[in-house]
Amino acid sequence: MKYQVTVDGKVYEVEVEKVGAAHKSLSMSDFGMAPAQPVQPVQQAPVQQAAPAASTGGEQVMSPMPGNILKVNVSEGQQVNAGDVILILEAMKMENEIVASCAGTVSVKVKAGDTVDTDQLLAEIK
Repeated sequence: MKYQVTVDGKVYEVEVEKVGAAHKSLSMSDFGMAPAQPVQPVQQAPVQQAAPAASTGGEQVMSPMPGNILKVNVSEGQQVNAGDVILILEAMKMENEIVASCAGTVSVKVKAGDTVDTDQLLAEIK
């Protein structure tokens, strides 16, 4: 079988033939090519993220994925029941309902328009 392989912008035509059960590892020198030089890693500046909201000891509602807060359906101090929709999280063009995991008084830690990461605190229920 013939294949075309592109390496560093150069196109090579290779032919592959199945032979017996014996396998041989090939190296670049088998093809008359020098091995690639190791690439030095690039130093990147540390990324600063917003400080996570402080927990006050209630049942935590965490973000299941990164996304944007489209709508907050409850107000601070509102009573909620288990399964009530607290907010809408948009991720990958899908609207995800984030629900209360238990009944209690909600303390919202985000607002509409906020960008959140996975496992970020969205709300607490006491």
